[in-house]
Amino acid sequence: MIASAVEAKKILLYSMLFFCILFLVKCTPSPKEPRLLTVSGTTMGTVYNIKIPDHQVSGRSVDMVALKSGIETVLREINEKMSTFLKDSEISRFNRFQLSDWFPVSAETAWVIKKSFEVSEKSEGTFDITVGSLVNLWGFGPLETREIPEDRDIQEKLMLTGYKNIGVRLSPPALIKKKRKEMICDLSAIAKGYGVDRIAQYLEAENIADYLVEIGGELRAKGKNHHNQWWRIGIATPDDSLGIHKVVVLKNMSMATSGDYRNYFEKDGIRYSHTIDPVTGRPIVHNLASVTVVGDSCLYADALATALNVLGPERGFDLAVRENMAAFFILRAENGFRVKSTPRFEDGFNRSES
Repeated sequence: MIASAVEAKKILLYSMLFFCILFLVKCTPSPKEPRLLTVSGTTMGTVYNIKIPDHQVSGRSVDMVALKSGIETVLREINEKMSTFLKDSEISRFNRFQLSDWFPVSAETAWVIKKSFEVSEKSEGTFDITVGSLVNLWGFGPLETREIPEDRDIQEKLMLTGYKNIGVRLSPPALIKKKRKEMICDLSAIAKGYGVDRIAQYLEAENIADYLVEIGGELRAKGKNHHNQWWRIGIATPDDSLGIHKVVVLKNMSMATSGDYRNYFEKDGIRYSHTIDPVTGRPIVHNLASVTVVGDSCLYADALATALNVLGPERGFDLAVRENMAAFFILRAENGFRVKSTPRFEDGFNRSES
C-alpha cells in the first residue's frame, strides 16, 4: 500500500521515534559487541520494525531474507482483509455491500470484529468500529479531505454509527452483517495491535524467543535484548520534539499508545484530532494528549488505548482503574504536561529494572 503525504509524515515520525527508543538499549554496538538484527518495512499506512538479538540466530541456520518474506506475507494478508485503504479488502467490500444479508469474510476478520465488540462493551461504546462514516466525513479516511463538516452531515452519519448494529458469526463460514447498508466499519484502531500479535506468533513458530515487534507505535516485547536486559521502551512526549517522556521496562508484554499529536489538522487555530468520539460525532477536544496501555495482548492494548483516549482524562482514568488496566496518561497543562498513572501501572511499570 502506498502511503499519502500525511501518512508519509507519520511514517517518518514513527521511524524516528522507534530509533530513539532503541538508543535506550544501545543499538549502535562496536563490531565485537552483541547486535540487534532488524527487519523493517511499511504496512497499514505506517512502518513496522522488528528487532531480534543476534544470539537468537547465531549457531543455527536462520535465513533473514526468508524471515522478512514470511513477516510481510502475514502483514499483507491482514491488510487484504482489514484495510479500508485497499478497495478490494474484505472490510472495504463489506462497506460497499448494499444489503443487510450476511456477508462472508475470513475467520480472522470475524474474530477481530468480535474482539472489538468486547472492548466496545467494556468502554460503554466509546470504542466503536462503525465510526468509519464519521472518520471519512472529517477527512481522516482514504480521501483525506480535512474539512469541517456541517452539523446536519454529522447528525446524518451518527445515524450510521453503533457497534450493536453489526452482527458477527465465527462458526464456519465466518459471516458479518449490518442493519443499515450505508454503515462503514473501520478496524484501524485495532488492526495494528492485532498485526503485532500475529507477527509475534509467527516469530515464536520460527523458534525466535527474544524479539521486539512494533507497528506504527504499537508493540510487543518478548524475552531480552542483545545485552541480556529486559526491553526498555520509551513513551513519546506528545509533541513534535520526538522526546522520550517515560521509559517502561517490558517483560513479555505489549504496549500501545493513542494520542492526537501525530494525525490532526488545524482550522482557524483549532486542532481537530483524528480520534472521533462516536457519541458526539466530533473529534475529541479534552486535554488528554496521549494514553498508553500495557497488557498481554497488543490487540486489546491498541483498542483500549483508543477507548481511554476518547473518554478523556477523568472518565478514561476511572475506567482504567475500575478494569485494573496498566495505563499511563499524559495531559496538557498550562506549562507543558502533567502525568497520572493507574495503580497497576504504578506497581508494575513505574520503575526501572535491568
